[in-house]
Amino acid sequence: MLKFSNLPYKKQQLVIIAAFSLIPVALLITFAYVPVMNMIQYSFTNWNGFSKNKEYVGLENYKMIFTRPEYFKVFTVSLYYFAATFFQMGIALYFATILSFNVKFKNLFKGILFFPYLLNGVAIGFMFLIFFRPEGTLDTVMQAIGLGNIIQLWLGNPDIINISLAGTSVWRYMGFNFIIFLGAISSISGEVFEASEIDGANRWHQFIYIILPSIKRIIQLNLILAISGAISAFEIPYIMTGGSNGSETFVIQTVSIAFKYGKVGLGSAMAVVLLLIVIIVTLIQKSAFKEEE
Repeated sequence: MLKFSNLPYKKQQLVIIAAFSLIPVALLITFAYVPVMNMIQYSFTNWNGFSKNKEYVGLENYKMIFTRPEYFKVFTVSLYYFAATFFQMGIALYFATILSFNVKFKNLFKGILFFPYLLNGVAIGFMFLIFFRPEGTLDTVMQAIGLGNIIQLWLGNPDIINISLAGTSVWRYMGFNFIIFLGAISSISGEVFEASEIDGANRWHQFIYIILPSIKRIIQLNLILAISGAISAFEIPYIMTGGSNGSETFVIQTVSIAFKYGKVGLGSAMAVVLLLIVIIVTLIQKSAFKEEE
């Protein structure tokens, strides 16, 4: 039997890489690719999730999705989350830029800004239920500052419920964008900033002519992630409202159809459609960015 130590160095490297990659690849295939393949298989059936029989119905589920507008109407809710991502990224970039310079207690502020992203999404949902409920935290603060006359049912009014939920998502995910932007800005050489200061550049000039061009790719990446997240919004609206009062997203609708109404086949088809939409949006964005370059 050939011993490992007798193998050539390059083969030893290949064996080590294969050994360390085996478990992650196995987990990826087991918990990602296999479920996706099963989901695609279920999308061509009328399976209810319990029966052993999975009757093949061909493209009937997809035909139903594309011929009934109520299934795509919920995508209008994603527009609120999409608009919120620009506020989220703007705020994150603002604080990342400020804290990239010498500021007192900047490590404390970094922790405060990133902390919400570390919290469990379910916990955040329950926290903001208390925040938005009648006579809750938000109403109390608004009463204290003299704005009690504009208090409403923040999660009960269909006209503003999605704004409230999108605002919660901004607070929830802003820390992720912040830490990504901060890391990108920190990678810029300090000599560049020193040279610009010698030439008389102020902070605004440094931001426009040094920081933005240097982190352009990171901004594009965050934009792709933000749009994909807006399309597939689920956690916050599901925990806080369950999709009621006009806050139902496509993912909530898919989960309800599959598990609440027992139409796993149709729900799987909707999940496949959502996956394809996210892939198409990502490819379009990447193509647009390449054309700019």
